[in-house]
Amino acid sequence: MSLNAHWLIAGLGNPGPRYQNTRHNVGFMVVDRIARRYDISLSEKKHDSLVGTGFIEDFRVILSKPQKYMNQSGPPIARLAAYAGLTPDRIIVIHDDIDIIFGKFKIKTKGGHGGHNGLRSIVAAIGTGDFPRIRIGIGRPDTTADVTDHVLGRFNAEEARMIAPVLECAEDAVKSILCRGLTEAMNQFHKSVS
Repeated sequence: MSLNAHWLIAGLGNPGPRYQNTRHNVGFMVVDRIARRYDISLSEKKHDSLVGTGFIEDFRVILSKPQKYMNQSGPPIARLAAYAGLTPDRIIVIHDDIDIIFGKFKIKTKGGHGGHNGLRSIVAAIGTGDFPRIRIGIGRPDTTADVTDHVLGRFNAEEARMIAPVLECAEDAVKSILCRGLTEAMNQFHKSVS
């Protein structure tokens, strides 16, 4: 793996077939889509992550899917970033967000963890919340449903159909951040998805 990457793009999720295609794993889903689009093989295991390197336009990127459980995502991302010599502002984290309605997503330049255990782990591991994120809305469950059951539940057929274009837009947002910068990407996508 080259150390000359410009960006680390990390999707959050839980490893293993039990959690495949669950709401909590939308970060993995977006990274998988990016890998297919840009012909990047996610086949190497390094620093407790599945990783692949390649190019998005002229930017050399490392794609990462941490292979620890969500609440332990931070150390693999921190070690991979350190190995590649990347500062936090060059780490894009893609994750689910129950505080954004289903079918929407938002780009955020930095911030706290907002109760998200994956973000909490990353902030603790790298020592700052100053890294950009793409927050994929999965909505909150109705009042009778448990939040854990909701985030670890799979999309039904209708939800899967509805989430596909959101994941595609998140892919496009990554490219826009790299090529046009965070501010322009936010202006573009926040208008188009609102």
